[in-house]
Amino acid sequence: MSSAPLIVPQSAEPWWKGAVIYQIYPRSFADANGDGVGDLPGITSRLQHVADLGVDAIWISPFFTSPMRDFGYDIADFCGVDPVFGTLADFDALVARTHSLGLKVMIDQVYSHSSDQHPWFAESRSSRNNPCADWYVWADPKADGSPPSNWQSVFGGPAWQWDARRGQYYLHNFLVEQPDLNLHNPEVQEAILGVARFWLNRGVDGFRLDALNFAMHDPELRDNPPLPPSNRPRSRPFDFQDKIHNQSHPDIPAFIERLAAEMRSHGAVFSMAEVGGDHWAREMALYTQGPDRLDSAYGFNFLYAERLTPGLVADALSVWPEGAGQGWPSWAFENHDAPRAISRWVAPEHAASFARLKMLLLLSLRGNAILYQGEELGLTQVDIPFERLVDPEAIANWPMTLSRDGVRTPMPWVGDAADRAFGSVEPWLPHGPDHGALAVDVQTGNPESLLNWTRSLIALRRAEPSLARGALTIRRAEGDVLIFERRAEDAAPLICAFNLGLTDVSIDLPPHHHLAATGKVERDRLGPYAALVARIV
Repeated sequence: MSSAPLIVPQSAEPWWKGAVIYQIYPRSFADANGDGVGDLPGITSRLQHVADLGVDAIWISPFFTSPMRDFGYDIADFCGVDPVFGTLADFDALVARTHSLGLKVMIDQVYSHSSDQHPWFAESRSSRNNPCADWYVWADPKADGSPPSNWQSVFGGPAWQWDARRGQYYLHNFLVEQPDLNLHNPEVQEAILGVARFWLNRGVDGFRLDALNFAMHDPELRDNPPLPPSNRPRSRPFDFQDKIHNQSHPDIPAFIERLAAEMRSHGAVFSMAEVGGDHWAREMALYTQGPDRLDSAYGFNFLYAERLTPGLVADALSVWPEGAGQGWPSWAFENHDAPRAISRWVAPEHAASFARLKMLLLLSLRGNAILYQGEELGLTQVDIPFERLVDPEAIANWPMTLSRDGVRTPMPWVGDAADRAFGSVEPWLPHGPDHGALAVDVQTGNPESLLNWTRSLIALRRAEPSLARGALTIRRAEGDVLIFERRAEDAAPLICAFNLGLTDVSIDLPPHHHLAATGKVERDRLGPYAALVARIV
């Protein structure tokens, strides 16, 4: 179903400010050649669905040449397309098709590390005096042969791996097969900027920058201190440390400025950093500060939260004050690394009503909204049995972690097709057992579906400047009630009210006219998981 043309108020703001961005995980979106793995031609074949949503841009997770130890985030050729996904010509065709539909193209860039199969690393580990000898983080052992510092890997165990060829340890903040690049080295920075230029010259409109606060380390290799006691679960040695020396180095902003300058020299491209860790708020503000750094950043405020509460929303918004020189936020409730929010935040019997509220909230926040593929369908987290797991983090930490595999399962396009029209009967991960009933074709034909609700909300966001780019002022955030106002210059102010709980709540709103509402909405009350966006009159 194609959407009717929408007349959108013109704005002097850049295209990305207030954008809705649709994340595509290429292995699981659509399989064009029937090998069980999604690919670039598959994405191209299904782009009409994305355009029909009314979003502004797509963000494609890694499709680069890789041995796939971390499913594309271990890159062996930063400027190549892995054969499992297609060719550079397929990528060019995807870009052309995306642009013809009026959408922008964003891709992942992974600058903190490479695969151990990258030619740079093969040369670097061959000796201590080759041209790439200092392109990765190498260090001698301590006198007793142990690693040079106490740094721990995200995936468990020490962040140092012994290499007999050089007689040294190399740093890997993630998998052993993902050695860290030494971005303190000017030659490495130049090489990485060359990678950025390669993709910008192919028509890319923006980058999502993976794990950017891991891009530089402390050259003195000082030990990380322990974190203070906490009620937060700790399933990995990594969780016990304050990672102040193997990430978050003060030289990262200078590299960011070089990268941002390169991107802006290619026109109106958009830069968005992923920033996690214990100091995410400070780093997101630092990386987006002023006109010479990145446009936006997003963290893990919502991605691993066990509950959606007014306090959680208020705390997340407080990190992004308005004013000159301040960065612009981006928000994600789900992505390829985090369990489906619909399975984390609500009991199954309330999933349908909650999904509508969740979508209205995401699309009402000040900032960019990131939709992960299938979120518009209300897809649930899939319970992948241990013998079917392929995610290295899930295998290493099983059963103490919710598998990333469970959020990476194939998109269901046709509910009654054996393969859900993904393109292969035996895909790399199994379909969710309840996903057939949530398939695109099933929901397209239902005017009350979450898919059609999402389309209507994105259209509303595009038509209301206050919703897309306006200031946000919280009026109430207590108990289960969240009320905030959105207001843009020369546009009607809006009031947004949400009941995040299972009992009726009283509300006191100014005179208003409903623009979108879900659940039981009365003049002074909201029912369970009810919400509204209204124009103040």
